[in-house]
Amino acid sequence: MSNKMTLKAEGQELTLERVFEAPRALVFKAFSEAEHLKRWWGPRGWTLTVCNIDFRPGGVWHYCMKCIDENQGDYFGFESWGKAIYHEIVEVEKIVYVDYFSDAEGNESDAMPSARITMTFVEQDGKTKLVSHALYESAEALKTVLEMGMEQGIAETWDRLAEHLQDVQ
Repeated sequence: MSNKMTLKAEGQELTLERVFEAPRALVFKAFSEAEHLKRWWGPRGWTLTVCNIDFRPGGVWHYCMKCIDENQGDYFGFESWGKAIYHEIVEVEKIVYVDYFSDAEGNESDAMPSARITMTFVEQDGKTKLVSHALYESAEALKTVLEMGMEQGIAETWDRLAEHLQDVQ
């Protein structure tokens, strides 16, 4: 498998995979600590202006991505708020959470689809295979986020993660 993201969408399930040139513990840490997330989360031209994370089962990650790239036209200056509620964490192996669109106060959006995400970190000869399995309420909900450009957004986000991992090793 190359280190480009693969995507498989079937019904209400979305599976994304990518191999990162970094040890599993470091990739896991990049998803669990604000200092790391602030440096790579979001598509190109976006930055995290808010990143409050309580990384434990029952804990919440509340964040705001803001477009800082003037070349992105109408998106420039746009803010996108998100919220994750952690359900299960197995150190360096797995993170299970429900991912929501939210507002600045952390209220979950009923208008946008949420998903139960299981992130699995698999050791592969000093590299890490990341598998993200998302379960949406319906096939229509998954279709909604795919039509919003989620595939490109996650691909760019994971490219930024790969660059960040290279920088910190």
